[in-house]
Amino acid sequence: MTDVLVSDAPEAHRFEARDAAGELLGFAVYDVVGRTVVFTHTEVDPRAEGRGVAATLVQAALDAVRESHRDVVALCPYVKAWVARHPEYQDLLHRP
Repeated sequence: MTDVLVSDAPEAHRFEARDAAGELLGFAVYDVVGRTVVFTHTEVDPRAEGRGVAATLVQAALDAVRESHRDVVALCPYVKAWVARHPEYQDLLHRP
């Protein structure tokens, strides 16, 4: 989906996906533990399902994590599956 704008909302501990009019389409909730971003839940408004919102949201969130030089724990099943399908993002996974 091309008209999805993703931004970090750190006060809400989530990345948000919005349309061009600013309507919330979905979000990916996270916690920060040290330098690790722990994704716990991803949700897309039912009216926006099937339009690639979740994929766009997760990719943008992971790109932001990469830019901040942090790593990821994917507790959220969607984030975990997305990373498994995209080997170029697996280097972000936290290695104890």
